[in-house]
Amino acid sequence: MEMLATIKKWASELADVVVSVLALSIVLELLMKGSAIPFLPTPSVIGNVTDVVNTLGGQGLVAIWVLYHVWKAK
Repeated sequence: MEMLATIKKWASELADVVVSVLALSIVLELLMKGSAIPFLPTPSVIGNVTDVVNTLGGQGLVAIWVLYHVWKAK
């Protein structure tokens, strides 16, 4: 069980890092006004996020909302 707890902790910390990097990328894109960001392959992070949300549609947004609240409740 200790190994499972360690894996869960790593997954949680990795998710936190991914969310932080995504937020930083969005802020950098806003600050750079769409110019190329040195460590990102494309400057359109906001466009990519928007495309994913549009692809999911209404049901996908509800699923994301539910997953977010489950994750925050941990």
